[in-house]
Amino acid sequence: MRIAVIGYGGVGKAFTQLINEKKEYLYREGLEIQINYIINSSGGVYDNKGINCTELMEFLKSEKDITKYKKGGSKEISFDTILQNNDIDMAIEVTSTNKKTGEPGMTHIRRCLENGIHVVTANKGPILLAYKKLKGLAINNDVQLGVGCTTGGALPAINGGMIDLAGAEILSIEGVLNGTTNFIINEMEHKSVTYLEALKKAQELGIAEADASLDVEGWDTASKLLILTNILMNEEKKLKDIIVEGITEITKEQIIKCIQEGRKYKLLGRTVKENGRINMEVRLEKLDSTHPLYNVDGKNKGVTYKTDVLGDLTIIGGASGVVSAAASILRDIININKGYEFFR
Repeated sequence: MRIAVIGYGGVGKAFTQLINEKKEYLYREGLEIQINYIINSSGGVYDNKGINCTELMEFLKSEKDITKYKKGGSKEISFDTILQNNDIDMAIEVTSTNKKTGEPGMTHIRRCLENGIHVVTANKGPILLAYKKLKGLAINNDVQLGVGCTTGGALPAINGGMIDLAGAEILSIEGVLNGTTNFIINEMEHKSVTYLEALKKAQELGIAEADASLDVEGWDTASKLLILTNILMNEEKKLKDIIVEGITEITKEQIIKCIQEGRKYKLLGRTVKENGRINMEVRLEKLDSTHPLYNVDGKNKGVTYKTDVLGDLTIIGGASGVVSAAASILRDIININKGYEFFR
């Protein structure tokens, strides 16, 4: 399988390294991956016989600019080059997320699908804004669009809902979908520290960004909930349709009281279908020990689906970070190669 990696930040680099490390495993799976392109905003690297990722990664230990790589690096290589050469089977779209326009990922994904190229992406922006349109393009051009990485990295939330609940109507989705907020709450529970102290610890460990507002104010959870809702419930909702609250006002005293009650705080994203209406919210809630997401602690994530005929399904776990994100991209690649179809 000939691949282009579009975007070469943390996930893009982790992906190329993972492919390099998994060569023997992939060969046993009957899959030979050849990376023909790696591009970023400044240019890229191209080799129609496959980039030697070991040599490229060694080069990048001392040089940040991939266009200076002597075996195919150039500032002239761009996304248009990929389409003009027409020598890939799949694009891995891992550029930065833009939740307002979806660009540049929106254009990358759309044009690849239009040109009969499979796409696997970690980019939430285009999937938030135009999943149904992009899905239609994929169907019309007989290719697949893998988006499993967009709702929790290694957590197979989309695949579980799409494949394992096929034939059932999903009546509700509940998820602890943000590892950063879950870690902060867990730190407050176990260390009896304030919210700000727990946030600082998360930032020091690299679990939270320096600007953690998207996480702690609930918008990352809302984005993932929206993607799950639109894909699994066949909706076209927007972020403005979700009532969103974060965890910034939580106090140590509230945490202590909650523990004394035998419950735990979780930042919960919830979609419920009632009487033909969809209600969506992200709120800090107290869960008791009977709730299936009660034990989703630390950086872990989890999701529960309630259905009409298959009962309830809960998925918990999945590592966090760029390596697990890369691994979830690889998971979609392997499934597409096996002939699995993601569309219901």
